Amino acid sequence: METRDPELKKELDATLQARRELGPEYESELVDSFLEKLDGAVDRRVRRQLAERRMIVARGTRSRGEAGGGFGSRYGFGIFSLVMALPLSGVGAATAGLPGLIVTWVGIVGVNAAHGGLLPRFRNREKRREPDEWD
Repeated sequence: METRDPELKKELDATLQARRELGPEYESELVDSFLEKLDGAVDRRVRRQLAERRMIVARGTRSRGEAGGGFGSRYGFGIFSLVMALPLSGVGAATAGLPGLIVTWVGIVGVNAAHGGLLPRFRNREKRREPDEWD
């Protein structure tokens, strides 16, 4: 998506030119007019993005930047959790011994399973077997 809107750039240039021609006494009105146009452009862009996201959700597909979609999202979380597992294991083992270490690793595996989508897939299977009245 392009970050600059050529139409808004033209509007800004026209507003600045009008300010030069009319003088500072009309500056407030010119700025208000430009801000209204900018607000409308932002509203249109936000509405378009929301519509795109709703379409993605309705189709059941993921966009590239969503969670679980790209390499960084999938493997970055796993790598981070393994790096954090070292100090967490030390704390768990030091405070509660072997049971603390086991609880720590069950938590790490659980968090990674939830992030990886294992739990939502399991829940979706449950919903298919017994449809709820809200589905």
